[in-house]
Amino acid sequence: MFYGGFMSASILIVDDEESILTSLSSILRDEGYEVAVAKNGMEALRAYMTDPPDLMILDIWMPEMDGMETLRRVRELVPTAQVMMMSGHGSIETAVKAIKLGAYDYIEKPLSLENIILRVKHALDQHRLEQENRTLRTTVQRKFELVGQSVAMQQLRQLIETAGPTNSRVLIGGENGTGKELVARAIHLRSARSNRPFVAVNCAAIPETLIESELFGHEKGSFTGATSMKRGQFEQADGGTLFLDEIADMSLNTQAKVLRVLQEQQFTRVGGTKLLKVDVRVLAASNKDLLKEIEKGAFREDLFYRLNVVPIVVPPLRERRDDIPLLVRHFMKVHADEQGLRMKEVSPEAMAVFQQYDWPGNIRELRNLIERLMIMVPGPVIEGAQAGLSLQARPGGAAAQSSASVSSPLFTQSYDSLRDARNAFEKEYIARKLREHHWNISRTAEDLQIERSHLHRKIKLLEVEMRPEA
Repeated sequence: MFYGGFMSASILIVDDEESILTSLSSILRDEGYEVAVAKNGMEALRAYMTDPPDLMILDIWMPEMDGMETLRRVRELVPTAQVMMMSGHGSIETAVKAIKLGAYDYIEKPLSLENIILRVKHALDQHRLEQENRTLRTTVQRKFELVGQSVAMQQLRQLIETAGPTNSRVLIGGENGTGKELVARAIHLRSARSNRPFVAVNCAAIPETLIESELFGHEKGSFTGATSMKRGQFEQADGGTLFLDEIADMSLNTQAKVLRVLQEQQFTRVGGTKLLKVDVRVLAASNKDLLKEIEKGAFREDLFYRLNVVPIVVPPLRERRDDIPLLVRHFMKVHADEQGLRMKEVSPEAMAVFQQYDWPGNIRELRNLIERLMIMVPGPVIEGAQAGLSLQARPGGAAAQSSASVSSPLFTQSYDSLRDARNAFEKEYIARKLREHHWNISRTAEDLQIERSHLHRKIKLLEVEMRPEA
């Protein structure tokens, strides 16, 4: 395929008239297309199962299996098949029936040279655009994929599966960087609105003076700088989903207007008088405790209950450490694809560092760290010392790790060399594995995938303190 690039498009012509097959295939080959022919519907089906073409030009009137039945069966085999019907005895009713069965176009015989070339080009352009759209949707969905198999993630997925197909409002809570927007997108994709817009608004990033214009739009001349009419986010999300992130950062005045839209599903643009009706499902999120915000008088209680129909709390990364290896590989693959980099291996020591760290920045921090390591680590393997030093170099340094379980000398001590840092991490990792296996050398060696003699040497060399349980 790649007919917009290096390879030509493939076309299958199906007709029981030899003259049509010969003339039409000759014309299309002269245009640079790869052409195959079939004399009846059964041959066409076999060709489709062997090597589906980019476009099929299908005659309607054929013996045994006519074009309509062939079209129906082809669309069952390949629902995205691009088919152009042709007939010398057509009618409007026939054309309508063909289009309803999934045909892209309908042309009449005798065929016009210019017309057939133009129609084929349009059909192939449309097919290419549809394929690009499907590829883009797949890429976007992978980018926003919820990764993890921990108990916490299984429970989260169950809530998403339950809430998604409904039209209920959802209030998503969780710390910064946990992936609240990913949850909102997952809910949207599982709803009946999935083929309609998903519009995300970061309420904290919009100045108070502009947020009403951003949400509801404005009319030309409604304020200084309003040089043209602007549609707001509620209008843009009509029929789909509007995600209001950091909802607690809205002023009480704006909260009141949002509440009214939720109640009435209508509003006016800033500076306008016309009531605009919309059908929007609102999902909201906040990293703040909204009940405490209500107590402080900073958030409207009536808006809270309007939004909190289905509450979902996204767990922090420190509560789903089992997912960290999956997330590391996922982000590594994403960054490798996006930036044309080679995948790297992650040593057991480095993975142990990742799993011991408390991740105050959650998923966002992990993703950024993996991107940095992919770029900065020169070799094919990310070692424990490199992982630890990268975490130590995060904004705020080791002191910013709060209650991290690795707030040990590993992250606070300075090392004279990379070798010293690696030995420190290796020592900590072996000690942890020994504790996990109740100081059993054989089981620990098996877990570490090394020989018992090698583990003994490591314990002695690194001076790992053995504290067998009584």
